[in-house]
Amino acid sequence: MRILIACDSFKGSLSSIQAAQHILTGVRRVFPGSDADTIPMADGGEGTALALTEALGGKLQHIRVFGPMGHPVETVFGILPGGEAVMDMASASGLTLVPDGQRDILAASTYGTGQLILAALDQGCRRIYLGIGGSATNDGGLGMAQALGARFTDSQGNSLGGENLPSRPETFLAGKHLAEVAAMDLSALDPRLAATEISVLCDVTNPLCGPSGAAYIYGPQKGAGPAEMALLDEGLAHLSGIVTRSIGLDNGNTPGAGAAGGLGFGLMTFTGAKLLPGIEFLLNASGFDEKAAKADLIITGEGRLDHQSAFGKTPAGIAQRGKALGVPVIALGGAIEGSLDQLYRAGVATAEAGVCAPMSLAEAMDGAGAYLEDAAERIMRAVALGMGLKEKA
Repeated sequence: MRILIACDSFKGSLSSIQAAQHILTGVRRVFPGSDADTIPMADGGEGTALALTEALGGKLQHIRVFGPMGHPVETVFGILPGGEAVMDMASASGLTLVPDGQRDILAASTYGTGQLILAALDQGCRRIYLGIGGSATNDGGLGMAQALGARFTDSQGNSLGGENLPSRPETFLAGKHLAEVAAMDLSALDPRLAATEISVLCDVTNPLCGPSGAAYIYGPQKGAGPAEMALLDEGLAHLSGIVTRSIGLDNGNTPGAGAAGGLGFGLMTFTGAKLLPGIEFLLNASGFDEKAAKADLIITGEGRLDHQSAFGKTPAGIAQRGKALGVPVIALGGAIEGSLDQLYRAGVATAEAGVCAPMSLAEAMDGAGAYLEDAAERIMRAVALGMGLKEKA
């Protein structure tokens, strides 16, 4: 049996590479002689840089940037064989970098993401692929733009964040500054950006503002209550208006503008970036179709399978490709929540969860590898049963 394993990371517990190896272990408990191939996968969220760098044989660069709450964090980005850079905003400005109890969506900044972009420019990269899922922020890209040289002033003409390039966390622009912006000056943006092509890998289509915008849809998971959501939504609308009046760009309703707390909007506005569906890009870049066409079975997965898994996420993207190629797809998740009808319609034949007993989230994450191996074994036993029944039919 030829099996292709192409799964996303299991957030907070396993990288996509580690998850694939655990699945393979479980598969070979049942089919020890199976011919298996693995492709690290992601959809533009956390783990995109590692998955793409591994899949294409690139090299990782280690740097230190400021995290979303202003604390220094160690992070990486990849440089591919052709000289392109690939990075995750989550590695610099992600929610997993903020400990429980310390989330402050009004103060969280994308400044570190701007530092990531600068690091790639310093390495001579003039094509950058940036995954923007998993953010802790809702600043419309203000912090990122600030790190790249943009300047913003209030109604009194005072520079928000200080006159010079900031070096202290308290000077980083964040969501709380959105409503204060009265004017912007982009003349000092890093000139290398003009000769750089930035492609944003994004798995959502939300606009910047409104009921389906950045603040109301994604704010709650970042610690925002009703008052903060209203304040941030108004601030993003205000920033969008300033941009339109200043430079004539109106990106607020572009699908994906609301991704990563409005960073999608900020990247389009301040760097000229283009938004791409993350999973489709990764599938094409990794040569997925060629490998999948040779497989008898595809196994995919992510940390939690739920109704969102069918919309721009790794399992759905792989299921659709498998369906088109006539290769069955099985999905494994750390947990399954709610109906998977949409995922089944996308092409997933069946699904299995790793966690099968009541336990805390910490316990589930600590044992994620072993649980995933057991889930893979269970599902492959079912496959073996089906093969035996078919022979008897």
